Amino acid sequence: MLALLAALSCTAFAAEAPQRLDKQGEQAYRLQQPLQDFYDTAFVWSDAGRAEPSLLDMDELARRLAGYDVIFFGESHRHPGIHLQQQRLLRALHARHPAMIVSLEQFERDVQPVLDGYLAGKLGENALVDDGRAWDNYRPSYRPLVQFAKERGLPVIAAEAPTWAISCIGQQGLAVLERFTPEERSWVARELDTGPGAYRDKYMKFQSGAATHGGGAAMSEAAKARAERSFAAQVARDETMAEAIAEALQKKPGAKVLHLNGNFHSAAFLGTAERLQRRLPQLKIAVIDPVEVTDPKLPSFAGAALKEGTVLQLVYPNPESFAPGEDQSAWVRKVMAKRTANACKYAPASAPAAAPKS
Repeated sequence: MLALLAALSCTAFAAEAPQRLDKQGEQAYRLQQPLQDFYDTAFVWSDAGRAEPSLLDMDELARRLAGYDVIFFGESHRHPGIHLQQQRLLRALHARHPAMIVSLEQFERDVQPVLDGYLAGKLGENALVDDGRAWDNYRPSYRPLVQFAKERGLPVIAAEAPTWAISCIGQQGLAVLERFTPEERSWVARELDTGPGAYRDKYMKFQSGAATHGGGAAMSEAAKARAERSFAAQVARDETMAEAIAEALQKKPGAKVLHLNGNFHSAAFLGTAERLQRRLPQLKIAVIDPVEVTDPKLPSFAGAALKEGTVLQLVYPNPESFAPGEDQSAWVRKVMAKRTANACKYAPASAPAAAPKS
């Protein structure tokens, strides 16, 4: 009986090999079979649209990605299907290249000593979660990767700038960094480029839509000023993560990095990815970008999405946050309370906290 169950288990895992991808006219692609649930997924390789799209299983995906120096795994932060595949990819990459580094947006640079203490066995998980200010979904979503790294002696990088520092920049602009102590300043990247480019255009388009509620009206001068500060805060996040990855690679030559971040930070090879490439131009960088399909029964995606990454991960759509007509006021109060808790200590008490796009 045990042998039969083992055989069935192996058959079940073998059955998750990629299905067929059909082209729908000139502008779209569709999977032949539905996505069954949140853990069901499909990886589409196109090398950012330079190759004919093809579906890959995890083994082939890892084999190809092992040829890159840094893999950005963009995510929808609370999607279980994405977190599952992040863990599977780390395991598969490590099997091919044991010198791996895990880099996480989900921990901030000032708590690196706490993270190191946990990895060295000097601190328990409670200290990691509390003193390391782990995200509230750390245990179900990121614990598997950190534990995998701990058991194999792999470095884990706390790559993100502290939230309060990002709030400072969002409220006052980059000039506020001059008021930071030397230690605080070391937690934000030394080089911060807020100049023109595709990433700035993308971010400002997002801000314009948010400020006008998608109505297309012109932004007010005050809204434009807020958008400029918000972009500076976003850049500080991207530059800090890029700097953290670059420094980790310089300390461990020959290693490869799997970096996790919200997909806005790496989609279309912009954000953190482009800023890392600027620091270390010789790097070969891959991007995995998630696509939540609109209809899991008929999963499809636009051809334009292929340029967003080396690989697309098609996943089951997250449910709507609110039902039509549902009261959202309690949720808004919780969000504002959380932002207040991360307020800039150098800002006037009445200044609102910024919320850069993740």
